[in-house]
Amino acid sequence: MALRVTFVAAARSSPLLAERFDDDRPLDRAGWDEVLRVTGALLPLAAAELRYCSPTPRSRATGDAIGVSPLVQLALRECDMGRWRGLTLGEAMAREPAAVDAWLADPRTAPHGGESLSAFITRVGSWLDTRPGEDGDRIVAVAEPSVVRAALVHALNAPPSTYWNLDVRPLSTAVVTGRAGRWNLRFESAAA
Repeated sequence: MALRVTFVAAARSSPLLAERFDDDRPLDRAGWDEVLRVTGALLPLAAAELRYCSPTPRSRATGDAIGVSPLVQLALRECDMGRWRGLTLGEAMAREPAAVDAWLADPRTAPHGGESLSAFITRVGSWLDTRPGEDGDRIVAVAEPSVVRAALVHALNAPPSTYWNLDVRPLSTAVVTGRAGRWNLRFESAAA
């Protein structure tokens, strides 16, 4: 047996095009409405032996709304975006187009003065690899979509550039099973 970690992407706090780096805003009305629509389907996750969340208000609120009552984990915070914190990608591009291009092209760079994409993936992956638990234990982690993407890149042992190819929507779930160094992405039927 292995650990089973279910990641739940937090509900939204703004429309997709208005998403900001390191966004600390609470759930917006649409986010609350979305959580209420899926609460029944996600309620079984509350039976997990260990329940965690990102430190953002929307991750905590999402976890509480689906009955998980998660423990905040600083390692599940979003990527430190330095001076781009609070900006949309479009705003950062308008201010520093060459820096944004460099950041998108090379996962080891941090032209914004914060954390590189590679360092972010490593931090989230280290959190995943150090989860306590017995064989068969279920863990749930409610986190920002960016954190879920980083966890999946790590779990699949994929190159950091894969991060840009993963589309994690609010309130979507992803399950990985295994242990440190050997994770598998698991797809389940709707009946599961």
